[in-house]
Amino acid sequence: MVAMMFIIFLVLLILGVPIAFSLGFSSLFYLFANGIPLTVIAQKFYAGMDSFTLLCIPGFMLAGALMNGGGITKRILNFCNSFLGHFRGSLALVNIVASMVFAGISGTAIADVCSLGSMLIPAMVEDGYDDDFSVAVTAASSVVGPIIPPSVPMVIAGSCVSISVGKMFQAGIIPGILLGLALCVPTYIISVKRDYPRHERADWKVRAQTTKDAIWAMLMPVILLGGILSGVFTPTEASIVTCVYALIVGVFVYKEIKITDVPRIVWENIRACASIIVLIGLANVFAYILTAERIPQMVANSILSITDNRIVVILLINVVLLFVGMFMESLAAILITFPVLLPVATAVGMDPVHFALMAILNLMLGLTTPPVGMCVCTGAQIGKISAFKAFRATIPFLATSLFVLMLVSFVPQLTLWIPSILN
Repeated sequence: MVAMMFIIFLVLLILGVPIAFSLGFSSLFYLFANGIPLTVIAQKFYAGMDSFTLLCIPGFMLAGALMNGGGITKRILNFCNSFLGHFRGSLALVNIVASMVFAGISGTAIADVCSLGSMLIPAMVEDGYDDDFSVAVTAASSVVGPIIPPSVPMVIAGSCVSISVGKMFQAGIIPGILLGLALCVPTYIISVKRDYPRHERADWKVRAQTTKDAIWAMLMPVILLGGILSGVFTPTEASIVTCVYALIVGVFVYKEIKITDVPRIVWENIRACASIIVLIGLANVFAYILTAERIPQMVANSILSITDNRIVVILLINVVLLFVGMFMESLAAILITFPVLLPVATAVGMDPVHFALMAILNLMLGLTTPPVGMCVCTGAQIGKISAFKAFRATIPFLATSLFVLMLVSFVPQLTLWIPSILN
Protein backbone atom coordinates (compact mmCIF):
# COMPACT_ATOMS: atom_id res chain seq x y z
CA MET A 1 0.00 0.00 0.00
CA VAL A 2 2.90 2.37 0.64
CA ALA A 3 4.11 1.83 -2.93
CA MET A 4 0.63 2.66 -4.23
CA MET A 5 0.55 5.75 -2.03
CA PHE A 6 3.81 6.95 -3.61
CA ILE A 7 2.49 6.22 -7.11
CA ILE A 8 -0.65 8.29 -6.46
CA PHE A 9 1.49 11.08 -5.02
CA LEU A 10 3.75 11.14 -8.10
CA VAL A 11 0.82 10.96 -10.55
CA LEU A 12 -0.88 13.89 -8.86
CA LEU A 13 2.36 15.89 -9.02
CA ILE A 14 2.70 15.14 -12.75
CA LEU A 15 -0.91 16.27 -13.27
CA GLY A 16 -0.06 19.60 -11.65
CA VAL A 17 -1.94 19.14 -8.38
CA PRO A 18 -0.39 21.34 -5.64
CA ILE A 19 2.09 19.41 -3.50
CA ALA A 20 0.12 19.90 -0.29
CA PHE A 21 -3.00 18.31 -1.79
CA SER A 22 -0.95 15.58 -3.49
CA LEU A 23 0.37 14.63 -0.04
CA GLY A 24 -3.11 14.81 1.45
CA PHE A 25 -4.89 12.73 -1.20
CA SER A 26 -2.21 10.01 -1.27
CA SER A 27 -2.28 9.81 2.55
CA LEU A 28 -6.10 9.63 2.46
CA PHE A 29 -5.89 6.67 0.07
CA TYR A 30 -3.52 4.82 2.42
CA LEU A 31 -5.78 5.35 5.44
CA PHE A 32 -8.88 4.22 3.50
CA ALA A 33 -7.11 1.16 2.12
CA ASN A 34 -5.90 0.07 5.56
CA GLY A 35 -9.10 0.84 7.43
CA ILE A 36 -7.43 3.42 9.67
CA PRO A 37 -9.84 5.99 11.19
CA LEU A 38 -9.74 9.29 9.29
CA THR A 39 -9.44 11.15 12.58
CA VAL A 40 -5.72 10.41 12.21
CA ILE A 41 -5.57 13.08 9.48
CA ALA A 42 -6.95 15.75 11.81
CA GLN A 43 -4.70 14.66 14.67
CA LYS A 44 -1.46 14.52 12.69
CA PHE A 45 -2.34 17.57 10.60
CA TYR A 46 -2.79 19.68 13.72
CA ALA A 47 0.24 18.12 15.44
CA GLY A 48 2.41 19.14 12.47
CA MET A 49 1.34 22.77 12.81
CA ASP A 50 1.28 22.92 16.62
CA SER A 51 4.83 24.16 17.10
CA PHE A 52 6.05 27.34 18.77
CA THR A 53 9.08 27.30 16.45
CA LEU A 54 6.87 27.53 13.35
CA LEU A 55 5.80 31.01 14.44
CA CYS A 56 9.14 32.09 12.96
CA ILE A 57 7.75 31.62 9.46
CA PRO A 58 5.01 34.30 9.43
CA GLY A 59 7.27 36.54 11.51
CA PHE A 60 10.26 36.50 9.16
CA MET A 61 8.09 36.60 6.04
CA LEU A 62 6.15 39.60 7.34
CA ALA A 63 9.39 41.37 8.30
CA GLY A 64 10.74 40.80 4.79
CA ALA A 65 7.53 42.12 3.23
CA LEU A 66 7.55 45.22 5.45
CA MET A 67 11.20 46.01 4.77
CA ASN A 68 10.88 45.38 1.04
CA GLY A 69 7.84 47.63 0.86
CA GLY A 70 9.69 50.15 3.01
CA GLY A 71 12.50 50.68 0.48
CA ILE A 72 15.16 48.40 1.92
CA THR A 73 15.93 46.71 -1.41
CA LYS A 74 16.70 49.99 -3.14
CA ARG A 75 18.98 51.17 -0.33
CA ILE A 76 20.87 47.86 -0.14
CA LEU A 77 21.50 48.01 -3.89
CA ASN A 78 22.72 51.62 -3.73
CA PHE A 79 25.03 50.76 -0.84
CA CYS A 80 26.55 47.74 -2.61
CA ASN A 81 26.90 49.59 -5.91
CA SER A 82 28.80 52.48 -4.34
CA PHE A 83 31.52 50.06 -3.16
CA LEU A 84 31.55 47.59 -6.07
CA GLY A 85 30.53 49.72 -9.05
CA HIS A 86 34.09 50.17 -10.36
CA PHE A 87 34.70 46.42 -10.85
CA ARG A 88 34.14 44.72 -14.19
CA GLY A 89 30.62 43.26 -14.13
CA SER A 90 29.80 45.44 -11.16
CA LEU A 91 26.01 45.06 -11.32
CA ALA A 92 26.35 41.28 -11.35
CA LEU A 93 28.61 41.40 -8.29
CA VAL A 94 26.20 43.82 -6.62
CA ASN A 95 23.45 41.31 -7.32
CA ILE A 96 25.29 38.59 -5.38
CA VAL A 97 26.41 40.77 -2.47
CA ALA A 98 22.92 42.27 -2.17
CA SER A 99 21.53 38.73 -1.98
CA MET A 100 23.91 37.99 0.89
CA VAL A 101 22.68 41.09 2.76
CA PHE A 102 19.05 40.49 1.83
CA ALA A 103 19.41 36.89 3.07
CA GLY A 104 19.61 38.26 6.59
CA ILE A 105 16.11 39.63 6.19
CA SER A 106 13.90 37.50 3.96
CA GLY A 107 15.00 33.92 4.68
CA THR A 108 13.61 32.59 1.39
CA ALA A 109 15.11 32.23 -2.08
CA ILE A 110 11.94 33.13 -4.00
CA ALA A 111 11.63 36.39 -2.04
CA ASP A 112 15.20 37.20 -3.11
CA VAL A 113 14.48 36.58 -6.81
CA CYS A 114 11.24 38.54 -6.79
CA SER A 115 12.54 41.51 -4.80
CA LEU A 116 16.08 41.93 -6.15
CA GLY A 117 15.42 40.39 -9.54
CA SER A 118 12.56 42.70 -10.42
CA MET A 119 14.95 45.63 -10.02
CA LEU A 120 18.32 44.18 -11.06
CA ILE A 121 17.50 41.97 -14.06
CA PRO A 122 16.03 44.85 -16.15
CA ALA A 123 18.81 47.17 -14.92
CA MET A 124 21.53 44.70 -15.92
CA VAL A 125 20.03 44.15 -19.39
CA GLU A 126 19.76 47.89 -19.91
CA ASP A 127 23.40 48.28 -18.84
CA GLY A 128 24.59 45.86 -21.52
CA TYR A 129 24.52 42.44 -19.81
CA ASP A 130 23.11 39.41 -21.63
CA ASP A 131 19.59 38.66 -20.46
CA ASP A 132 20.28 35.00 -19.71
CA PHE A 133 23.38 35.88 -17.66
CA SER A 134 21.35 38.45 -15.68
CA VAL A 135 18.71 35.85 -14.86
CA ALA A 136 21.31 33.18 -14.03
CA VAL A 137 23.21 35.38 -11.57
CA THR A 138 20.00 36.40 -9.82
CA ALA A 139 18.71 32.82 -9.54
CA ALA A 140 22.05 31.35 -8.43
CA SER A 141 22.66 33.97 -5.75
CA SER A 142 19.12 33.60 -4.38
CA VAL A 143 20.14 30.18 -2.99
CA VAL A 144 22.24 32.05 -0.41
CA GLY A 145 19.01 33.32 1.19
CA PRO A 146 17.98 30.11 2.98
CA ILE A 147 21.57 29.39 4.12
CA ILE A 148 22.48 32.69 5.82
CA PRO A 149 20.05 33.08 8.75
CA PRO A 150 17.19 33.69 9.19
CA SER A 151 16.02 30.75 7.12
CA VAL A 152 12.49 29.46 6.67
CA PRO A 153 13.74 26.02 5.49
CA MET A 154 15.85 25.73 8.66
CA VAL A 155 12.81 26.49 10.81
CA ILE A 156 10.79 23.80 9.04
CA ALA A 157 13.66 21.28 9.22
CA GLY A 158 14.17 21.96 12.91
CA SER A 159 10.50 21.46 13.73
CA CYS A 160 10.38 18.34 11.55
CA VAL A 161 13.22 16.37 13.16
CA SER A 162 13.72 18.22 16.47
CA ILE A 163 17.05 19.88 15.65
CA SER A 164 17.82 23.20 17.36
CA VAL A 165 16.86 26.02 14.98
CA GLY A 166 19.23 28.36 16.82
CA LYS A 167 22.18 26.01 16.20
CA MET A 168 21.23 25.71 12.54
CA PHE A 169 21.13 29.49 12.24
CA GLN A 170 24.61 29.63 13.74
CA ALA A 171 25.85 26.83 11.50
CA GLY A 172 24.59 28.53 8.33
CA ILE A 173 26.72 31.68 8.63
CA ILE A 174 30.04 30.38 7.25
CA PRO A 175 28.57 28.17 4.48
CA GLY A 176 26.30 31.02 3.38
CA ILE A 177 29.11 33.55 3.17
CA LEU A 178 31.34 30.98 1.47
CA LEU A 179 28.67 30.26 -1.16
CA GLY A 180 28.13 33.95 -1.87
CA LEU A 181 31.86 34.65 -2.28
CA ALA A 182 32.32 31.52 -4.42
CA LEU A 183 29.59 32.68 -6.82
CA CYS A 184 31.49 35.95 -7.31
CA VAL A 185 34.33 33.99 -8.98
CA PRO A 186 32.49 32.73 -12.11
CA THR A 187 30.57 35.99 -12.21
CA TYR A 188 33.75 38.05 -12.45
CA ILE A 189 35.44 35.64 -14.89
CA ILE A 190 32.44 35.69 -17.26
CA SER A 191 32.13 39.46 -16.92
CA VAL A 192 35.78 39.99 -17.91
CA LYS A 193 35.52 37.49 -20.76
CA ARG A 194 32.43 39.18 -22.20
CA ASP A 195 33.69 42.68 -21.41
CA TYR A 196 30.65 43.63 -19.36
CA PRO A 197 30.58 47.28 -18.22
CA ARG A 198 32.00 48.85 -15.12
CA HIS A 199 31.41 52.35 -13.80
CA GLU A 200 33.48 55.09 -12.29
CA ARG A 201 34.69 54.55 -8.77
CA ALA A 202 32.34 56.29 -6.32
CA ASP A 203 34.04 58.81 -4.06
CA TRP A 204 33.90 58.44 -0.33
CA LYS A 205 31.30 61.17 -0.03
CA VAL A 206 28.87 59.11 -2.12
CA ARG A 207 29.77 55.96 -0.19
CA ALA A 208 29.17 57.73 3.10
CA GLN A 209 25.77 58.93 1.89
CA THR A 210 24.64 55.48 0.68
CA THR A 211 25.89 53.96 3.94
CA LYS A 212 23.91 56.53 5.90
CA ASP A 213 20.79 55.81 3.83
CA ALA A 214 21.19 52.05 4.25
CA ILE A 215 22.26 51.97 7.90
CA TRP A 216 18.76 51.20 9.22
CA ALA A 217 18.41 48.40 6.68
CA MET A 218 21.87 47.03 7.53
CA LEU A 219 21.15 47.09 11.27
CA MET A 220 18.23 44.73 10.89
CA PRO A 221 20.21 41.52 10.25
CA VAL A 222 22.79 42.65 12.82
CA ILE A 223 20.12 42.98 15.51
CA LEU A 224 18.50 39.72 14.45
CA LEU A 225 21.66 37.62 14.37
CA GLY A 226 23.19 39.36 17.36
CA GLY A 227 20.12 38.66 19.46
CA ILE A 228 19.95 35.00 18.47
CA LEU A 229 23.67 34.28 18.78
CA SER A 230 23.96 36.06 22.13
CA GLY A 231 20.92 34.26 23.52
CA VAL A 232 18.94 37.46 24.15
CA PHE A 233 15.97 35.97 22.29
CA THR A 234 15.00 32.75 20.56
CA PRO A 235 14.55 32.55 16.76
CA THR A 236 10.78 32.79 17.22
CA GLU A 237 11.10 35.87 19.43
CA ALA A 238 13.61 37.30 16.96
CA SER A 239 11.04 37.13 14.17
CA ILE A 240 8.61 39.25 16.21
CA VAL A 241 11.35 41.73 17.17
CA THR A 242 12.26 41.98 13.48
CA CYS A 243 8.63 42.69 12.51
CA VAL A 244 8.37 45.53 15.03
CA TYR A 245 11.70 46.96 13.87
CA ALA A 246 10.70 46.66 10.21
CA LEU A 247 7.40 48.41 10.82
CA ILE A 248 9.01 51.30 12.72
CA VAL A 249 11.72 51.79 10.09
CA GLY A 250 9.35 51.47 7.12
CA VAL A 251 6.75 53.87 8.52
CA PHE A 252 8.74 56.42 10.54
CA VAL A 253 12.33 56.36 9.18
CA TYR A 254 12.18 55.59 5.45
CA LYS A 255 8.51 56.71 5.32
CA GLU A 256 7.78 54.52 2.31
CA ILE A 257 5.03 52.57 4.05
CA LYS A 258 1.80 54.26 5.07
CA ILE A 259 -0.13 53.04 8.06
CA THR A 260 -3.02 52.32 5.69
CA ASP A 261 -0.73 49.93 3.73
CA VAL A 262 -0.05 47.71 6.73
CA PRO A 263 -3.35 45.73 6.69
CA ARG A 264 -2.81 44.90 3.01
CA ILE A 265 0.78 43.74 3.63
CA VAL A 266 -0.31 41.64 6.61
CA TRP A 267 -3.18 40.07 4.64
CA GLU A 268 -0.89 39.15 1.71
CA ASN A 269 1.55 37.65 4.21
CA ILE A 270 -1.20 35.64 5.90
CA ARG A 271 -2.18 34.13 2.54
CA ALA A 272 1.43 33.23 1.72
CA CYS A 273 2.04 31.71 5.16
CA ALA A 274 -1.24 29.74 5.12
CA SER A 275 -0.13 27.74 2.10
CA ILE A 276 3.15 26.85 3.85
CA ILE A 277 1.42 25.86 7.10
CA VAL A 278 -1.10 23.65 5.25
CA LEU A 279 1.81 21.99 3.45
CA ILE A 280 3.55 21.34 6.80
CA GLY A 281 0.39 19.84 8.31
CA LEU A 282 -0.33 17.46 5.41
CA ALA A 283 3.34 16.52 5.09
CA ASN A 284 3.22 15.49 8.76
CA VAL A 285 0.38 13.09 7.96
CA PHE A 286 2.48 11.66 5.11
CA ALA A 287 5.54 11.42 7.37
CA TYR A 288 3.49 9.65 10.05
CA ILE A 289 2.59 6.94 7.53
CA LEU A 290 6.21 6.57 6.46
CA THR A 291 7.28 6.25 10.08
CA ALA A 292 4.54 3.74 10.87
CA GLU A 293 5.69 1.62 7.92
CA ARG A 294 9.33 1.96 9.08
CA ILE A 295 10.36 3.45 5.73
CA PRO A 296 13.20 5.54 7.28
CA GLN A 297 14.73 2.40 8.80
CA MET A 298 14.34 0.49 5.53
CA VAL A 299 16.06 3.26 3.56
CA ALA A 300 18.84 3.47 6.14
CA ASN A 301 19.37 -0.29 6.08
CA SER A 302 19.32 -0.34 2.27
CA ILE A 303 21.99 2.34 1.96
CA LEU A 304 24.13 0.89 4.75
CA SER A 305 23.83 -2.58 3.19
CA ILE A 306 25.55 -1.18 0.10
CA THR A 307 28.40 0.33 2.10
CA ASP A 308 29.19 1.65 5.56
CA ASN A 309 31.96 3.89 4.26
CA ARG A 310 31.21 7.37 5.60
CA ILE A 311 32.34 9.21 2.46
CA VAL A 312 30.33 6.98 0.11
CA VAL A 313 27.21 7.19 2.32
CA ILE A 314 27.39 11.00 2.37
CA LEU A 315 27.77 11.03 -1.42
CA LEU A 316 24.74 8.73 -1.77
CA ILE A 317 22.69 11.02 0.51
CA ASN A 318 23.70 13.98 -1.66
CA VAL A 319 22.69 12.14 -4.84
CA VAL A 320 19.28 11.28 -3.36
CA LEU A 321 18.70 14.87 -2.22
CA LEU A 322 19.84 16.35 -5.54
CA PHE A 323 17.44 14.05 -7.38
CA VAL A 324 14.53 14.89 -5.07
CA GLY A 325 15.33 18.62 -5.26
CA MET A 326 15.18 18.54 -9.06
CA PHE A 327 11.50 17.55 -9.00
CA MET A 328 10.00 18.57 -5.68
CA GLU A 329 9.39 21.93 -4.03
CA SER A 330 12.09 22.45 -1.42
CA LEU A 331 9.91 22.82 1.71
CA ALA A 332 7.94 19.66 0.91
CA ALA A 333 11.21 17.85 0.14
CA ILE A 334 12.57 18.80 3.57
CA LEU A 335 9.48 17.47 5.33
CA ILE A 336 9.60 14.17 3.46
CA THR A 337 13.35 13.44 3.21
CA PHE A 338 14.66 14.61 6.59
CA PRO A 339 12.95 11.93 8.73
CA VAL A 340 14.10 9.29 6.20
CA LEU A 341 17.73 10.33 5.71
CA LEU A 342 18.67 11.67 9.15
CA PRO A 343 19.00 8.14 10.62
CA VAL A 344 21.30 7.22 7.73
CA ALA A 345 23.50 10.26 8.35
CA THR A 346 23.74 9.75 12.11
CA ALA A 347 24.52 6.05 11.58
CA VAL A 348 27.82 7.02 9.93
CA GLY A 349 28.64 9.64 12.57
CA MET A 350 27.29 12.86 11.05
CA ASP A 351 26.19 15.52 13.49
CA PRO A 352 22.45 16.27 12.98
CA VAL A 353 23.16 20.00 12.54
CA HIS A 354 25.85 19.23 9.95
CA PHE A 355 23.44 16.95 8.09
CA ALA A 356 20.69 19.57 8.19
CA LEU A 357 22.90 22.28 6.66
CA MET A 358 24.21 19.94 3.99
CA ALA A 359 20.70 18.75 3.12
CA ILE A 360 19.17 22.24 3.03
CA LEU A 361 21.94 23.55 0.77
CA ASN A 362 21.48 20.49 -1.42
CA LEU A 363 17.73 20.95 -1.76
CA MET A 364 18.10 24.68 -2.35
CA LEU A 365 20.25 23.90 -5.39
CA GLY A 366 17.13 22.21 -6.75
CA LEU A 367 15.67 25.71 -7.11
CA THR A 368 18.20 26.31 -9.91
CA THR A 369 18.10 22.91 -11.64
CA PRO A 370 15.71 21.66 -14.34
CA PRO A 371 12.97 20.63 -14.74
CA VAL A 372 11.27 22.58 -11.91
CA GLY A 373 13.90 25.16 -10.79
CA MET A 374 11.47 27.68 -9.33
CA CYS A 375 14.07 30.45 -8.91
CA VAL A 376 15.31 30.11 -12.49
CA CYS A 377 11.77 29.99 -13.88
CA THR A 378 10.75 33.02 -11.83
CA GLY A 379 13.84 34.91 -12.99
CA ALA A 380 13.14 33.88 -16.59
CA GLN A 381 9.66 35.37 -16.34
CA ILE A 382 11.07 38.62 -15.01
CA GLY A 383 13.76 38.68 -17.71
CA LYS A 384 11.26 37.61 -20.40
CA ILE A 385 13.40 34.75 -21.70
CA SER A 386 12.80 31.01 -22.09
CA ALA A 387 13.41 28.74 -19.11
CA PHE A 388 15.73 26.59 -21.26
CA LYS A 389 17.95 29.58 -22.04
CA ALA A 390 18.04 30.54 -18.36
CA PHE A 391 18.88 27.00 -17.20
CA ARG A 392 21.75 26.78 -19.70
CA ALA A 393 23.23 30.05 -18.44
CA THR A 394 23.04 28.80 -14.85
CA ILE A 395 25.46 25.88 -15.44
CA PRO A 396 28.70 27.67 -14.33
CA PHE A 397 27.02 28.87 -11.14
CA LEU A 398 25.52 25.46 -10.43
CA ALA A 399 28.97 23.87 -10.80
CA THR A 400 30.37 26.39 -8.30
CA SER A 401 27.52 25.73 -5.88
CA LEU A 402 28.11 21.97 -6.12
CA PHE A 403 31.78 22.54 -5.22
CA VAL A 404 30.70 24.46 -2.10
CA LEU A 405 28.22 21.67 -1.31
CA MET A 406 31.08 19.15 -1.34
CA LEU A 407 33.09 21.35 1.02
CA VAL A 408 30.13 21.64 3.39
CA SER A 409 29.53 17.88 3.17
CA PHE A 410 33.08 16.76 3.94
CA VAL A 411 34.45 19.60 6.07
CA PRO A 412 32.08 19.61 9.07
CA GLN A 413 34.04 22.40 10.78
CA LEU A 414 32.53 24.84 8.27
CA THR A 415 29.13 24.30 9.84
CA LEU A 416 29.92 23.22 13.39
CA TRP A 417 32.66 25.69 14.39
CA ILE A 418 30.39 28.63 15.29
CA PRO A 419 27.84 26.48 17.21
CA SER A 420 30.71 24.82 19.09
CA ILE A 421 32.09 28.12 20.40
CA LEU A 422 28.67 29.63 21.20
CA ASN A 423 27.11 26.64 22.99
